[in-house]
Amino acid sequence: MATEIAATGLFRGPDLGVTDNVVLRHDNGIITDLLEGAGPAGGPRSFVIPAFVNAHDHARATASSFGAVGMPLEGWILRTALGSPIDPYLTAASALARSARAGCAAMMVHYTRPSGTMPLLDEAKAIARAASDVGIRVAFALAVRDQNPIVYGDAEPILSGLPSDDRKTIEDLFVRAPMSPKAYIELTDAIAAAISGPMVDVQLGPAGVQWCSKPLLEAVAENSAQTGRRIHMHLLETVYQRAWADRNFPDMVRWLRDIGFLSERLTLAHCIHARPDELEMIAASGARIVTNFSSNMHLRSGLAPIAAAHKCGCAIAVGVDGLALDEDDDILREMRLVQIAHGGLGFRATWTPAELFALAVRNGRRATGAPGSGELVAGNPADFVVIDLDRLDRDQIMPVDPMALLFARGNASLVKEVVVAGKTIAKDGACMGVDLPAIEQELRAMYRANVAKLSNFQRVWPPLSERVSGWFEQQLTCE
Repeated sequence: MATEIAATGLFRGPDLGVTDNVVLRHDNGIITDLLEGAGPAGGPRSFVIPAFVNAHDHARATASSFGAVGMPLEGWILRTALGSPIDPYLTAASALARSARAGCAAMMVHYTRPSGTMPLLDEAKAIARAASDVGIRVAFALAVRDQNPIVYGDAEPILSGLPSDDRKTIEDLFVRAPMSPKAYIELTDAIAAAISGPMVDVQLGPAGVQWCSKPLLEAVAENSAQTGRRIHMHLLETVYQRAWADRNFPDMVRWLRDIGFLSERLTLAHCIHARPDELEMIAASGARIVTNFSSNMHLRSGLAPIAAAHKCGCAIAVGVDGLALDEDDDILREMRLVQIAHGGLGFRATWTPAELFALAVRNGRRATGAPGSGELVAGNPADFVVIDLDRLDRDQIMPVDPMALLFARGNASLVKEVVVAGKTIAKDGACMGVDLPAIEQELRAMYRANVAKLSNFQRVWPPLSERVSGWFEQQLTCE
């Protein structure tokens, strides 16, 4: 049965702009028609836009609640062991619902911290079930690493001299027997067989070059080329990763290109410290870069060269990375921050807000395997967001382009309805498929109990943190 939605304005794309008074028809999850001049003549005003994409995330609990505040990634990763998922379904449902409520039709789940409470295949199934209940499209990649679990090198200087019980606490949390490349590929195949479908795209997910051996990266590249499976990976996120690469792997990006790892199937998160020649190689390969502005600022990682990447032809997408400015998964605010930081200098614009919006949606969908370009045209999936235009254009002094207003003052509170594959998954700030407040209340109780069980780790944290920071400053200081 066809469904209609009337809009005061509808964003057609950066070339077509905004069309006034439109009725959008969709049936069986697909847009079937757009009728111009048939929209509302009075009453509340609405602005319909393509749904957002959170192109890089990890579907985890908010980090600040565990004291992971104002520290660089290399310490933050260790500290957030306190926030390991206790119940994978509830943790994923919470993160996915927050993203959906903010207007996302699709989200990348680069699963870097499994719970350890169940087999990994079952954990992937739990996350897919959470996505189905929320109603959001997901890409799922089980992150893998087989080296450097504590620092980017030998951790013995950090562990030696610690009391044996403290050392055991740290090793039990962070040191695991590495998974072989063959076992990882087989596990990814099993996950894909179990959960892949129209709303779930299973990908390969090496955590990052400093965490992955060459044989592992070669196996991922080979499997991706053979199967067409997408790859999602962090690259050059921090100054310490840059220094590690310069010291241990100076031709890293060129090597990735030469083994076929760089391709249109690849999405790279961050690339904050990528150099111009590396950006050129990434652009030439057709790979995408996901920028995560607030996360980069929270973790003191730096300002990514996104305008330069765009100028040399890199496909740019936007992600929240679980650390939006206010830790509320507000993808619209995140896109505005990207525009503010990278949109131009003086009279020279990198892109218009409408162009950034369109390319972030299009490239985000490619990164997550979501079908279509995201544009609201007949034949594309019915993935769209309804914005409260009366609140967005609260002054109504004169006609103003609603896309300009969206990038001037928009945030998730303006989202009235989120439709994915023709189904309303969020409305007026509430998720339709799950009870987000109840889930978060249940999770808080679980985490409070679990944090108490990790008292040994909390006790050993101060000396561990000091030793880790000292190691990075002494071993990998960038001049």
